[in-house]
Formats: sequence, C-alpha cells, structure tokens
Amino acid sequence: MDAITLLVLADPASPELALLESLPDTTTIAVGLTPEAFDRTAPQAGVILIGEGGAQLFEQVWRMACRVRWVHTLSAGLDGLLFHDLVESPVPLTNARGVFSDALAEFAIGAVFFFARDFRRLLRSQTAGIWDPFDIVEVRGRTLGLVGYGDIGRAVASRARALGMHVLVMRRHPELSREDREVARVFGTDQKLELFRQSDYVVAVAPLTPETRGLIGEGEFAAMKPDAVLINIGRGPVVDEAALIRALEQKRIRGAALDVFETEPLPAGHPFYRMDNVLLSPHSADNTRGWKERTMRVFLENFDRFRRGELLVNVVNKKLGY
Repeated sequence: MDAITLLVLADPASPELALLESLPDTTTIAVGLTPEAFDRTAPQAGVILIGEGGAQLFEQVWRMACRVRWVHTLSAGLDGLLFHDLVESPVPLTNARGVFSDALAEFAIGAVFFFARDFRRLLRSQTAGIWDPFDIVEVRGRTLGLVGYGDIGRAVASRARALGMHVLVMRRHPELSREDREVARVFGTDQKLELFRQSDYVVAVAPLTPETRGLIGEGEFAAMKPDAVLINIGRGPVVDEAALIRALEQKRIRGAALDVFETEPLPAGHPFYRMDNVLLSPHSADNTRGWKERTMRVFLENFDRFRRGELLVNVVNKKLGY
C-alpha cells in the first residue's frame, strides 16, 4: 500500500504520539482536537485514530473524511462512538482490547480481599489506636460470578481460580465456554438471577450496549446474598446506580467496589463518597505505568497489517457493540 493519510484525534502535545514517528515516511499525519485541524487532510484520509476529543469530534471528522477505510480507538470501550453511519458502513473499527485486562483483573481481586479481610476496619482501628482482633473470611472456596466473559472476564477468572475460588459466568452465548477449565458453571442471560444468588462476589465486566444498560438493578440486588459484594470494572451504566445506592444504604448487600460510574467524574456530594461499604476508584484501575504507550503499540501493529493488506486484530462487531 502506498501513501496513507492518518487523522489523529488527540492533543498534539501527548507524549505517546512520538511513537507515530516510526510510521513509514509515506504517511501523512494530522493531529488535533477540532474539526478545523483536519480541513486540509480529511478528504484524503484513509485512517482515523481516536485518542481524545470524544464522540462528537469523531463524528464530525468522520463526515469530513469520505475515503476512510479503517478506524481505530485507543480505548477498549466504545461508548458513544457507534453512531448509525459508522455502524452501517463497511469500514472496520478496531480497539485496544486486551491492553487493560490484567490491570483490571488485579483490581477486581484486590477488591475481593479488601472486603474478605475487611481492610477498612483494619485501617480504622489502626488510625484510632485500637487493638481490634476479628474473624476474617477465607477467599478459597468462595464463589465469584462474572457478568460478561470477554478478555477482562477471562483475566479475572484465571486469577480467581488460582486462589481456589469457584467461578461462574453469565454470557450471551454460554455454549462458547462449556469447556473452559476456569469456569465451574456457565449461565445464559435468562439465568442471570441464579448467578447472583450463588455468588459471593459479582464482577461486572459487560460492555455497554442497549441490552446491557441497567442490566444489574433491583432484582439482582434482591437476589444477592446479604454478605455479597458487587465489583464493577466494566461500564458504569450497566449498573442501575440508584438501585445500588439503596441496596448499600439498607445493608442488603455487603458492599461494592466501583471503578466506573453513570456520571464521570463522580459529582461532589455523591452518596458513594460517604459510604463506608464502598471502595471507590476514579476510573483509573487500569492506569498502570506505560499504558498509553502499550495501547499505541496495538495501533502501530495494526497499522502495519493495514498497510500490508493483512487482516486486522481486535476488530469490533459494530452492530453488537463489542
């Protein structure tokens, strides 16, 4: 493939963009965070790389770039990017699936121990200067349920199994995981409440789609054990936040560990800030050192494939939303 024009939706000062210098000399690169930054190059563009700027900027640039043959996003989530014209077009969309899975799985397991060993009580007693022995919960033998079973879910499952936990999975196509050695049992979406009834820890890793918005709500919290914990490392709106707040305030479940929320940043005065049964992470559980460089390298590897006419990796099913 000859010359390629690449539109990069990002702050030109972003350090990770220096990696684009490794692209062939025949590549024309335009970088910016406004449609005007691409006035000259968009009509010839073959590739759009989404780093920042949000869905509105992307859609504006998309409409300017009538010759685009491939779009890549540096994130794993696709929230707001899947507007009608993109979904219906033959242009492939790829993402950074896999880059964040290990870090998010570690956060989920950390949250399991946070509640099992009651680290908040330990810190509270230490701060107060109180010698306060108490019984703890052993993680081995407990049940962890996964709502969704993509790359992140599998990373959580392997770590949970290594700790001797029983892993349950709910996914749209349960037949795809029947032979998975990490999983004790697989549920279809019509068996969702049974997974919540059996689980000591429920980890939400489902992508945000019209079908998953509000997937976990009043019915699910009512089904959970009183000492069960919800962990959300997927997308905030998958959980009905108002229903979760009620369940936490009424002590109907043990607690929640949350890295994602319906509104981000979480507004000042939000109930989660004052709850001692919530572990709150500001959507940064996967912000490990070097993550921006790693996600950029996924794009560079795919760019090389695109240039050689090879199959791309991490191609998204645009109609399903993941």
